[in-house]
Amino acid sequence: MIFFIPLLFIMAGFIIGLGAVTVIDIHGFLGRHSSYWTEATTRTHKVTKPLIWIGMLLFTLGFLLVYRGDLLVVQSIIALVMIMNGLFLSFKVSPFLLKREREGRSQELLPTRLQNQIVVSFILSFISWWGSVVIFVLFLMH
Repeated sequence: MIFFIPLLFIMAGFIIGLGAVTVIDIHGFLGRHSSYWTEATTRTHKVTKPLIWIGMLLFTLGFLLVYRGDLLVVQSIIALVMIMNGLFLSFKVSPFLLKREREGRSQELLPTRLQNQIVVSFILSFISWWGSVVIFVLFLMH
């Protein structure tokens, strides 16, 4: 029973955070060549961004309470990558999208440089979130 709350935090973090990450990553991928999906991404990220941070917080609290040794170190490094990636998206990409929306330009495709940065962010996001799921499953198997 001692692990109930931390495991609940981890699971809730994955459900909320990974669900939101999946939605916005797919929107961002589709928006690379589509004005419709670019605008949809701008609107959707207003909901997914706080959900991702809530999921990350819950997940981090949970794993800090139950993981030990090398598992804790590896997961902490991955979590740091996830947080840095989230900071880039929250403080660089999000303000850019919101500014364009205020200017009535939310349907315009993003500049190629920013698109390339978002693709790297998508890859980091996918690997780190799903890698964390794998680590959690390995933890449960021991």
